[in-house]
Amino acid sequence: MTKEKIILFDGVCNFCNFWVNFIIDRDSKNVFIFAALQSEKGQEILGKINFNKNNFDTFILIDVGSSYTKSTAALKISKDLKSYWKYFYYLIFIPQTLRDFFYEIIAKNRYRFFGKRNACRIPTEEEKQKFLS
Repeated sequence: MTKEKIILFDGVCNFCNFWVNFIIDRDSKNVFIFAALQSEKGQEILGKINFNKNNFDTFILIDVGSSYTKSTAALKISKDLKSYWKYFYYLIFIPQTLRDFFYEIIAKNRYRFFGKRNACRIPTEEEKQKFLS
């Protein structure tokens, strides 16, 4: 593993790819690297953290050996973003069951609401250093 924080995401989900771009644009400290859950590297990491290799309904943040999913992952990511986005972290004080209830509604309907790609996201040349291959 690397010292960066790893974000595993659904590589064919348009909504998930929107958030990857959002994070990249606001990652001024350059702490995040990415891998699609469906990719070879993503599947390898899922095996190392004993996570279901067929569950793409959440994204995963791996930070110093700990892994986080759903709303907790999103809020922990926001803490490292530039500008006022870092203040969203304080929503962590809302009970996780409530936060995850809303997260799961979006996750279960993400393809219907936002669409799906035929293949995983291919990073541009400028983005390649931000992705595990």
